Amino acid sequence: MKDYVIMADSTCDLSEDLRKEFGIKVLAGHVNTPDGKEYDVMPDWDANFTQESFYSALKKNPSGFQTAPPSTGECAVAMEEAVKAGKGVIMLTISSTMSGAYSFAVGGAKMVKEKYPDANIVMVDSLRFGPGFGLMCCCAGQLQKEGKSMEEVVSWLEENKGRFHQAGWLDDLSFVAKKGRLTHAKAFFGTLAGVKPIGEFDYNGMTTVIGKASGAKSAYAALLIYIENTIENPQDQVIFIAQTDRMKQALVYKQMLEERFHPKEVRILDVHVSCGVNVGPGLMAAYYIGKPISKDLSEEKTLIERALNQRK
Repeated sequence: MKDYVIMADSTCDLSEDLRKEFGIKVLAGHVNTPDGKEYDVMPDWDANFTQESFYSALKKNPSGFQTAPPSTGECAVAMEEAVKAGKGVIMLTISSTMSGAYSFAVGGAKMVKEKYPDANIVMVDSLRFGPGFGLMCCCAGQLQKEGKSMEEVVSWLEENKGRFHQAGWLDDLSFVAKKGRLTHAKAFFGTLAGVKPIGEFDYNGMTTVIGKASGAKSAYAALLIYIENTIENPQDQVIFIAQTDRMKQALVYKQMLEERFHPKEVRILDVHVSCGVNVGPGLMAAYYIGKPISKDLSEEKTLIERALNQRK
């Protein structure tokens, strides 16, 4: 099918300019704030949430914010609009291990297919979140721009989603550990002065700590070695860097990646409300396409251990 719409939930963290560039329709999520108010949120800062005000409030009261993905009904409305226009739908969601977004979207598709039995709607569980998920959406959008059919794009996504890497650190693991967004990690590592816990996506769509560096200098150096051993064809890629209140570090990382790997481009993305509530402040990580991630992360742990040892 050649005429189709690519949709995603708001945790993809694609700002308006990226949504327009790659033709991604993003469905708003929802957030409840500590003062009892509820907002619809997109991956943009606005009058309700600036980056500074949001992360400042989140630091003060991390448990006071609660998020929800687009509802089944909201997914159905968006999908039906496309179907009524004679278009197919590819719906990508944040990892199903982290959110109910996938099941809600499946429910929305079922509602639409009851009215339009011939509707062509395909769900894709990204097994990623934030800008890693957003990078996958942009790859889908680029394939669509190149004239690939809906079936070809879905096939590519399913074959390659296990190749989307995360390489960076989070200053305080206790935040994401409390939110259930981290596996196999000792959260107190993130509270030790100077320790940078390095995380990678695992096979099931969570983030796992694969090593810890003593200080930013050591972390940067090890991450560059790690990326060098896991990335494929960097000169053909756009690399995303995510940051939550860590722009200074992200700018340093950007320059390092440009000088070392010469990609098409390195873009720094903010992590907005829908994902930021569960990630918290202190994230600084790169996202790129590379070798398939091993099921138990044993290969990746070995690589980062060697990289860290080279710095000793």
